[in-house]
Amino acid sequence: MIAAVVALLGAVTASGAVPEPAELVSSYTWRAGDFEHFGGFSGLEVSDDGTSFVTISDEAWIVRGNFVREDGRILGIAADPPVEIRNSSGKKPGRFQANSEGLALDAEGRLWVSFEGYARVNYLPPGENRLHWIDRGPDFDNFQTNSGMEALAIDPEGRPITILERSGDLKRPFPVYRLEADGRWTNPYAVRREPPFLPVGADTGPDGHLYLLERHFAGIGFRSRVRSFAYGPNGLEDERLILETSLGQHDNLEGLSVWRDSDGDIRLTMISDDNFNIFQKTEVVEYRIRPDAADDSRRRPR
Repeated sequence: MIAAVVALLGAVTASGAVPEPAELVSSYTWRAGDFEHFGGFSGLEVSDDGTSFVTISDEAWIVRGNFVREDGRILGIAADPPVEIRNSSGKKPGRFQANSEGLALDAEGRLWVSFEGYARVNYLPPGENRLHWIDRGPDFDNFQTNSGMEALAIDPEGRPITILERSGDLKRPFPVYRLEADGRWTNPYAVRREPPFLPVGADTGPDGHLYLLERHFAGIGFRSRVRSFAYGPNGLEDERLILETSLGQHDNLEGLSVWRDSDGDIRLTMISDDNFNIFQKTEVVEYRIRPDAADDSRRRPR
């Protein structure tokens, strides 16, 4: 019954749900067609020109494809069949090791992947589906089950950062872990927590700001929001609320990619995790932020 209500709410967009500065451009429902292992998408990277993408499911499958656009809106998707990620030994990862969540693309073309279950961050070299191992941090065994490294991004210095989905207390900020150049994991700063939302996706935009996608499941549907931050010398600064959706406006948005279109506007492209549930859908949602609107976005207290 609950799942059916989720599906019904997902088809309804409430008026006034989206504050400035984000403006909805398109919402496209992507169907599997003849693909197996389709769905559960939790990470997303879009090319600099917005034409191509790569997405990852939470069962360690990668899909690459292209958007079919008209006047900037997504009207279709042409994708290759899903490819299974292999572990560093070239073998199929076990269930506990296959819970891939975050996705980030660095300047060298490497795809970084964060995993829950057996918490870790590894990477795929360009054109490969075999993970390269990165040593785990000393805290990684202490993360909450199924609430670990959901969000992953590359900071302006080229370092992977990952944000935990839960902090352990409603008043405790979300820890941010960073992979240093010497291979050590540090916990240099945190993200202010504002219940009931929890981090699920992140990306560093072309403007050098961190964009954080957060989600709240309200029992009968999902709400989503995006906050942006400037990277400062002592952590994240200039927190702004960019987007907040109403209950059921979109499905379970988990993957986020931020890029700039030919008009100079920032685009937020997001993808939903359908949890392999027939009552949910794979939705690709795109919002636009105009430069003048971004200047007027609502600042949040630190």
